[in-house]
Amino acid sequence: MVSLMLIALPVVVIVVTLCHSQLLAFCRRVCARVPSFLKKKVCVSSTHAYVFTESTHGQATSVLAAFDLYSKTHTSFSIGPKKGEFVDEVVKREAPLRVLELGMHCGYTSVRILRLLPTRGRLLTVELDPLTAEKGEEIILVAGFKNPQFQVLTFSSAEAISSLASLIGESCLDLVVMDHDPDQYLEDLLALQSCKVLSPHCVLLLNGTLQPGAQALLEYITSRPEYFTIGHQVQDMVEIHCHTSTHSQGEESC
Repeated sequence: MVSLMLIALPVVVIVVTLCHSQLLAFCRRVCARVPSFLKKKVCVSSTHAYVFTESTHGQATSVLAAFDLYSKTHTSFSIGPKKGEFVDEVVKREAPLRVLELGMHCGYTSVRILRLLPTRGRLLTVELDPLTAEKGEEIILVAGFKNPQFQVLTFSSAEAISSLASLIGESCLDLVVMDHDPDQYLEDLLALQSCKVLSPHCVLLLNGTLQPGAQALLEYITSRPEYFTIGHQVQDMVEIHCHTSTHSQGEESC
């Protein structure tokens, strides 16, 4: 038996070596498709408790620091400091008055956006899971922001978009952050265009651009250079600029 194992060992080593890259790629695909409800459980049970306990209440910078410290030793589904700084740059540059965030998670991106909005700025953040929405809203309040500055919508992205007219009136969205289900990205952009709620200078921030759903949206964007321009990208987050001034062409009315 031992001799057979010794004979087979080189074969096993060769097979493992040859299949190593394929195995890694398979593992990455599996991890990328972890169901969102599992991510939300991790976010609610771990991230929220840590940030709530370890941050100084009323200080947004302390809340963000607690998020970042947590992510160094635990699995975290917040966008992290590098992409967070990218979001900061966009918000500072664009000074948006109306922001829509699709995919609130535990409120990390919400806090980053809120602390840099103009005085009259307002954030609408959407989270389908009621428990995650509740915990995320609590983190935003812990960071020192008040309800008039933001509103949490416990809807699907489609339901939230269909209700935008009653929420923002005649205002338009200056910034849209998509960090929810990538398979909904294209459908939701088309719905936003159909509702004519995107301002002529609106910026879209897409997270998870390597996902198939996000790729479908990017294909749509690149096929319409007269309406969209792809801007900077940091890791798997990219900014897209709307640059048409007309609202009279149906789906092309960004």
